[in-house]
Amino acid sequence: MTQDQPGRDVPARMADRLIVALDVPRIDQAREIVAKLDGVATFFKIGFWLAFAEGIDGLLGDLLRGGKQVFLDCKMYDIGQTVEQGVARAAERGVSIVTVHGDPAMIEAAVRGRGNTALKIFAISVLTSLTDDAVKKMGFNMSVAELVGLRARMATECGCDGLIASAQDNPHELRRIAKSDRLLIATPGVRPAGSPANDQARVATPAEAIRNGADYLVVGRPIIAVKDPAAAAAAIIAEMEGATANGG
Repeated sequence: MTQDQPGRDVPARMADRLIVALDVPRIDQAREIVAKLDGVATFFKIGFWLAFAEGIDGLLGDLLRGGKQVFLDCKMYDIGQTVEQGVARAAERGVSIVTVHGDPAMIEAAVRGRGNTALKIFAISVLTSLTDDAVKKMGFNMSVAELVGLRARMATECGCDGLIASAQDNPHELRRIAKSDRLLIATPGVRPAGSPANDQARVATPAEAIRNGADYLVVGRPIIAVKDPAAAAAAIIAEMEGATANGG
């Protein structure tokens, strides 16, 4: 636990707070990225890009046996028993973080499913690709900021360890809204200065995210889609460390 995150279960090394999203369509591509990042990154996200790819179980097993941490971004959304059992299977494998979505009953089921294991449950707030107009078209009579705040409170009340939220959602403020200094925030939509936003609507630089209170940064294309992933990851880690050194 670092001194700048009092009360929160955050890795001491900044490098362990960078989660590299393995958002590629093939297992061999994912393995190549992991190999290139050996000694630089230790935490990897597996999501829907790879969830149904041939060989995914072998990749997951190799990552865990190799001492890597895995963020399973499955956004579980189903009846309580199904969510509970899905989370239980992830806990048995040794996954570090799993994401859940939905109403309080679903999220509470996820918390039950992890039992006494070290698995952390992160609730989804609002995808970083969504805008105020988009959430209103989905039927929510509120802004993105209001919906994120609502889900931050719900995550805490349901016993979650953390929340997935944009740096623009102000993680420090979300903890105040949720009345929990222990709420962990993992931030996607992170883009180094000058990088394209792609399909993200609410983005921030690594330094901005850390200064705003993010505990983990989830980064995909700025690392995996460049010629030298290791150099890109190292630069992001250095920027994160610099933000902390300057009072982040």
